[in-house]
Amino acid sequence: MATSQTPPTPQEEKEELSHGCKELLSSLPTTNSWQHRLYQYQGFWYSEGFLLGTIACQRHFQAHDNDLLLATIPKAGTTWLKALAFAIMNRGCYPYPQHPLLSNNPHKLVPFLEMDYYTNKQTPDLECIGSPRFFSTHAPYTSLPQSIKDSNCRIIYLCRNPRDVFISLWHFSNKMRPETQSPISLEDAFDLFCAGISWRGPFWDHVLGYWKASLKSSEKVMFLNYENLKREPLVLLKRLAEFIGCPFTTEEDREGVLHDILRLCSFENLSNLDVNKTGKTHMGKDQYKFENTHFFRRGEVGDSSNYLTTQMIERLDRITEEKLKCYGLTFPISI
Repeated sequence: MATSQTPPTPQEEKEELSHGCKELLSSLPTTNSWQHRLYQYQGFWYSEGFLLGTIACQRHFQAHDNDLLLATIPKAGTTWLKALAFAIMNRGCYPYPQHPLLSNNPHKLVPFLEMDYYTNKQTPDLECIGSPRFFSTHAPYTSLPQSIKDSNCRIIYLCRNPRDVFISLWHFSNKMRPETQSPISLEDAFDLFCAGISWRGPFWDHVLGYWKASLKSSEKVMFLNYENLKREPLVLLKRLAEFIGCPFTTEEDREGVLHDILRLCSFENLSNLDVNKTGKTHMGKDQYKFENTHFFRRGEVGDSSNYLTTQMIERLDRITEEKLKCYGLTFPISI
């Protein structure tokens, strides 16, 4: 006769996960670059907490066919993509003064699968969050749970040119460094980035994974470019809505709903909201705390030219061409 067992507490699950990963962590390549120790797992670099969340997610997450996943490498326009997708999916649900984006950071409205759900708990209850389920991730394609790849779960991937990704990452990293640590220099950070050492880097491998997946299954993986989204926001907003499964109607187009969404989600609007000027976002419960203002710097295309030398630009462009051009993938640098 089967005996019932008491489900493990969240703390017991966390200890079990940590214990199970100790040997793995000790065997992985590490580096103390950027702001803290990074571990190389399946070819990509993670901080310890987010690596444990990624492993738990890989082991336990069960995708639904109608799930939607927003994927990016850090500092590629994640906050903007979350805001746009949330506004598209929930248009008509809220009168403007009560719209959740006016009082919540987009990262709270579209949580990270591995960071917000799995960092502190191996088996979070994801069945209670409604349908369709709506997540985001920084995980590379090769490290996604197999259930996502085997299901009809749709993935939207937003990429950005590596020059601007690097500069945004450098600024963000220095904002996050403890006061006891001196800022990382542009030159040191640049060498690390070119060597592929950055959060979820190498940059080129991360982008290439989703690019190949989009070529193989365009109905499941939508590959977007940040610069094109800035250049043709209305065109790509329509494509986003169609891919998500809630296309804009002719009447909505005529009534200016698309323009309303773009204004609501604009850098100018979001960055000037009180919640994004004074609030904080916790990821992995209280393990990681981010000032919301750190998610909004400039949001421009080509800002990297104000920081990188000609030699740096040539080196970065050469790496990008060597790694991606043969796959037909290039990046606009300006709009």
